[in-house]
Amino acid sequence: MLLWGGWGVLSKPLSSALSPWQVQSLSCLGVLPVLAFLARSPNLRSGSNPRKGFVIACGSGVLGSLGNVAYYESLAAGGKAAAVTPITALYPLVTIGLAMLFLRERLNRVQALGVGLSVVALYLFNVGGDTAWLSPWLAVALIPIVLWGASALLQKTATGSASTELVAVGFIAGQLPVALLTPLFQTVDLHLPGKTWLMLISLGLFFGFGNFTCILAYGKGGPAAVVTPLASLYSVITIPLAVWFLGERVVLRECLAIALTLVAVIALGFETPMDKTVRKTVS
Repeated sequence: MLLWGGWGVLSKPLSSALSPWQVQSLSCLGVLPVLAFLARSPNLRSGSNPRKGFVIACGSGVLGSLGNVAYYESLAAGGKAAAVTPITALYPLVTIGLAMLFLRERLNRVQALGVGLSVVALYLFNVGGDTAWLSPWLAVALIPIVLWGASALLQKTATGSASTELVAVGFIAGQLPVALLTPLFQTVDLHLPGKTWLMLISLGLFFGFGNFTCILAYGKGGPAAVVTPLASLYSVITIPLAVWFLGERVVLRECLAIALTLVAVIALGFETPMDKTVRKTVS
């Protein structure tokens, strides 16, 4: 949560200086140290079906990287980091829906309340902003909600076949196609100031290690419907950092929307004693 919080606040100035595809492509340099760290693990090849888990994790990485591009595009379209981050943190809505469909995980009453609060928060983020039904940044912000939600479920599924280290390696490997293909359709400027390079590498580093800790929680047996919402609470770190360091101003309506979003995310991760009993019985 702390690592992704730093990733969220660094995303705004980089999205303003570079194209979303460039940010995603160049920040992949920052995940290379994470890759080197994971490759040294003695548990790398453990698991019931490492190859299957690796392939699923690669698919998760592709979806995650495309979601990142959409996230950066939302920031570039005028969205504040303090607003875009919490609204995109609603991606557990998709994870929970898919988990109910494919993993037979159930939605309790508190989680249902979280779904309702999410809808209200989406409305508050949009109303009064633009004359269009959806403001430009909010329309784009809906894309990472879907892509990250599906990516999180694939990560959870992959940990059932491979080690958490191999799943994390597969996720990173899945980001490389986007990074390598970007120069084919868009000019990538490598002559950047040292400060920009430092921010790009830090962006990748925060994202890579943050994602590994999330996968680690999945590998320890954490249900997708609980781990994913808790991990998405990184916005509680990003929001104050965006206000303090980026000088962003948040109006009352946006404050209410942010508060509802955070409550919704907490509600989505709520697990009743009955849920825990059912999960242990199934496992």
